[in-house]
Amino acid sequence: MALTVNTNVSSINAQRNLTKSGEGLATSMERLASGMRINSAKDDAAGLQISNRLTSQINGLSVAQRNANDGISMAQTAEGAMQESTNILQRMRELALQSANGSNSDSDRDALQKEVSALQTELTRIADTTSFGGQQLLDGSYGTKKFQVGANANETIDVSLSNIAADSIGQNAIKGGGSIFNNTAAVGTAFNTATSTDTTFSGPVSNSAATDISGQNAQEVAATINGLGTGIDAQTSVTATIAGFTSGDTGTLTVGDKTFDLASYKGSAKELASDLGKSGVNATYSSDTDSVVIEETDVAGVMIVGGATNTMTLNSTTADDGGVVVDAQLNLTSSESFSVGGTSADIVGATSSTLDQVAKIDLKTAVGSQDALAVIDAALAGIDAQRADLGAVQNRFGHTISNLANISENVSASRSRIQDTDFATETAHMTKNQILQQAGTSILSQANQIPQAAISLLGG
Repeated sequence: MALTVNTNVSSINAQRNLTKSGEGLATSMERLASGMRINSAKDDAAGLQISNRLTSQINGLSVAQRNANDGISMAQTAEGAMQESTNILQRMRELALQSANGSNSDSDRDALQKEVSALQTELTRIADTTSFGGQQLLDGSYGTKKFQVGANANETIDVSLSNIAADSIGQNAIKGGGSIFNNTAAVGTAFNTATSTDTTFSGPVSNSAATDISGQNAQEVAATINGLGTGIDAQTSVTATIAGFTSGDTGTLTVGDKTFDLASYKGSAKELASDLGKSGVNATYSSDTDSVVIEETDVAGVMIVGGATNTMTLNSTTADDGGVVVDAQLNLTSSESFSVGGTSADIVGATSSTLDQVAKIDLKTAVGSQDALAVIDAALAGIDAQRADLGAVQNRFGHTISNLANISENVSASRSRIQDTDFATETAHMTKNQILQQAGTSILSQANQIPQAAISLLGG
């Protein structure tokens, strides 16, 4: 190698390698000090982009877990209030059963109604005041809300809550009122039948297909509706009073599919009522009016045929040889609102259901107490359905949280491999670069002495 003074190649080489080892040492020290392998884009441009995406996902998963836990807390708050509402309804049901008993006087039922009225008020108060984070849950204003349970947009779980106030729960119903099935007396020797050929029923499970119920009596129509699976329950009911029964009255009394020979009772309304009761018919004898009152369900109606000289009446219509028919009315009920379409005027008088409210339960009469049971049972079923939904969504939130935690753990591990410093590797690099720095500094010192050799050549 030529001996030069102006250009010390060895020194330049030593400087270059010293700079290189110094940069490596600085990088190692930065990584060890920060704990991060990537401190700027120059360290790993692609890795920085990937790790930032993973950081966004991890942060989002953490927030999503908190959101899901909030959802569980909110659902538990709502369900706790519904539990107390259920307890109230169960107590109201006990009172209704007590009031329905024949041993109670009017004053007894008045006392029972006072407690029911207080419970109705408390039901509404619970619905109006139950809240979570300042948000009302059970007064009907909540509707359906979405809980963000993912790190990305639209990864949500829906939670729905409805009004459970006393005036918003109960039984949805259409009762009687049709032109044929209306529980009123008419001349005839057979139960009337429907003429509808295109009736539609839209309940919790919609049935858009037209149903032909022509030629069916009230009991048969009820069976047809119950078989459609729309969530609408159909039942018939009839109230008929036989009055003015004398020994000369004859003919056949028909209640549903049961028949009774009136001539055999020789005008004894009391014996007739007794036999009706023994056969399973709900019949009572009124000594005040010497009459028989029949209140029956799940039958086509009540009918008296025959007896040209009869003086008795069925619902104030003379039961002569022309016959008297009291067709049962059709009562439709459901836990949700429903409608009846098509040519339905002959079976029910309305096309849309109305709510028999818990708020309007009145136990002051035996009939009102009996009717209250169906309303309370429907209210309980409605609240139970909501509680089932809340229980299901709480379990769903729980599984979601577990899944989010698992994803967060694995994504964090992936980010760590890209972003975090491997201290074992980096300390080895730092030690190497420290040694190279020391060696480079020593070599640079020696290389800087090489031009001194030119002095000796000059005789210095």
